[in-house]
Amino acid sequence: MNISSTERAINILLVEDNPGDARLTIEALRDAKVRNELNVAQDGVEAMSILRREGCYADAPRPDLILLDLNLPRMDGRQVLAEIKADENLRRIPVAVLTTSQAEKDILTSYNLHANCYITKPVDLDEFVRVVRGIENFWLSIVKLPPE
Repeated sequence: MNISSTERAINILLVEDNPGDARLTIEALRDAKVRNELNVAQDGVEAMSILRREGCYADAPRPDLILLDLNLPRMDGRQVLAEIKADENLRRIPVAVLTTSQAEKDILTSYNLHANCYITKPVDLDEFVRVVRGIENFWLSIVKLPPE
């Protein structure tokens, strides 16, 4: 399913401190079936500044979907998730946790903080690309995202 040229692109905020994982995610989404714009935050503090449109991010677009790593510098993903879901203006933005952690504690904590899904990043490159494309297919082609 393609978005027609008259519809706006889906905006994704990737919160990822690992440059390699960010690059792979960007490349996997570049050839997406759905037109998307991807912004990257390298830590939780930057992510919250983007989401709240603070300082130099005053003109940042509101994301339709957030891909959130848990293990981030300055403010970890659990704290980011808790702040997003506690904020009346942000809580409806779907958050997909995309992390290397397979710990049951992290999975439970993420869902208790109202993550919309929890996905463990595969170590294998081809599998990682397959997972990102699966995220793209589900969240951008199948799901109806909430309006701003």
